[in-house]
Amino acid sequence: MKPFLMLAIRGEDVAADDEYAAMLRRTGLDDAQLVRIRMEQRPLGAVDLADWSGVILGGGPYQASDPETSKSPTQRRVEAELAGLLDQVVERDFPFLGCCYGVGTLGRHQGAVVDRTYGEPIGGIQVALTDAGREDPLFAGVEPEFGAYVGHKEAVRSLPGHAAALASSAACPVQAFRVGRRVYATQFHPELDLDGLATRIEAYRYAGYFPPAEADAVLAAARASGVVSTPNLLGRFVELFAR
Repeated sequence: MKPFLMLAIRGEDVAADDEYAAMLRRTGLDDAQLVRIRMEQRPLGAVDLADWSGVILGGGPYQASDPETSKSPTQRRVEAELAGLLDQVVERDFPFLGCCYGVGTLGRHQGAVVDRTYGEPIGGIQVALTDAGREDPLFAGVEPEFGAYVGHKEAVRSLPGHAAALASSAACPVQAFRVGRRVYATQFHPELDLDGLATRIEAYRYAGYFPPAEADAVLAAARASGVVSTPNLLGRFVELFAR
């Protein structure tokens, strides 16, 4: 099997390593089969998609919709590199799954309106599949409504006509979408469980997602949300596209 490429952007080592560990668990791959590149640490360089089974993009604190003048040089570099990679991915309909930050990057690349209209606080929510989502192979076997963990400042406000909306939530109309047949993005975090959410709450206590003094209350609300398990979309992604 050709390995999968995981692109990471988290600058905080604890959160970055916990995300990678979660990706390994959920995909069922080992570190030779899921190769991580931390884009915030070094340039991506040339990527030959023929070397990979698919690409997974993790989440992080970058906001694709922020004014360019407010972005760091590293963020601008990462976004330019991702845009170049997405040119290839979309043109070839190459397997891609962007998790949370993927909505902003793939959405902007494809002409979606991405802004802060539909941000959601950190916690557990219920996600509902659309008719297209119920028929999509990535969501095969997933209940029409399922629990997931979120926490995002920006989201897709409207999709271009060629993108298929796959899932929504009460507060966010686009929780997942697809371009072509094999290019996906989710607003929710398919890798996250409650322990991972706790790690992120602490790592991003001062990142503007909630008042720092309310970190314990945010975690308590997540525990009380009723979300105890989430569908394994990462495992399904590997099952569909490993080659």
